[in-house]
Amino acid sequence: MYNQAIKILISGVLLTSIATVVKAEPEAGKSPWGPNDEIGALNNMNDKSRLSILKKISSGKVYDLSVEYYVGMPSYDFNGQPRYQIWNVHTPKGTIVDDTTGMGKDINEHVTYSGTAISMYSHTGTHIDALAHFGLNGKIYNGFTNKEHLGDRGWRRSGVEKYPPIIARGILVDVAAYKKVKMLPASYGITVQDIDETLAAQKIKIKQGDVVIVRTGRMSIFKNRTAYMKNSPGLTRQSANHLVNLGAILVGADNISTDVLPSKESPNYIPVHSSLLTERGVPIMQNINTEELSQDKIYKFAWIGASLKLRGSDGGPMRPIAIPIK
Repeated sequence: MYNQAIKILISGVLLTSIATVVKAEPEAGKSPWGPNDEIGALNNMNDKSRLSILKKISSGKVYDLSVEYYVGMPSYDFNGQPRYQIWNVHTPKGTIVDDTTGMGKDINEHVTYSGTAISMYSHTGTHIDALAHFGLNGKIYNGFTNKEHLGDRGWRRSGVEKYPPIIARGILVDVAAYKKVKMLPASYGITVQDIDETLAAQKIKIKQGDVVIVRTGRMSIFKNRTAYMKNSPGLTRQSANHLVNLGAILVGADNISTDVLPSKESPNYIPVHSSLLTERGVPIMQNINTEELSQDKIYKFAWIGASLKLRGSDGGPMRPIAIPIK
């Protein structure tokens, strides 16, 4: 808060008054789709928009934008989140020994049986963040609060299960390729100018309703867990909001956080998350594999993806695909 002298000239008389200017603090946004809205910008999709994109498909080639899940993969574990783990709960030999089916040795030797279980943090690998993921001052997007809407079984509002399958025009903003580097430098914060210059070079304009994915090149070292996680280049609050202002209804990146790490501002350590998810109701994604799209210079495509319907979860794994369009 600070005081500013304001000089007002009225009828030739110079008057001076003191006005108090208050810098507004960021807060959870209210949805233009009403007090019960739980999907934010995804409301911009409809049957007509989905059909329009599907009609523009020009190739049978499918680009898989997901990473593989495996023990030791990059993941958020620095705050105590569980890493991806897989284990056998049934094996062909074990089934014979324990006869868990009750069918007897001969049947179990003839019909072999394997079964696995997995555990992981819901924001592991290629995933989408629900609007419940981050909040400001105790509120998530559209004013829902953890006091009223978060139980022992997850969020009762704005969980990832509320998201519909996403079919929209996808745009790749290949900043790394535009700058002619394999990967942007460590902790490089992508600017609004970077976005605009890359789009101009690609001869692409973002439209209302687009899914926009930004390539930093970080995915090229995904299998090197330590290097991939450390000081990732990414979006800043300004560049992320610029994409939304241009029309993006979902923003993602090929890095661990979408945000540049560490944050370029204080005291917010994750400003893209809180700005897009909490203030604007725009879902974000991380760990999107854009390498093949970049190699083939595919900058616009039909984006098709759906998260697992994990009730009450603030995020979920997703295996999106891209199919080139006219």
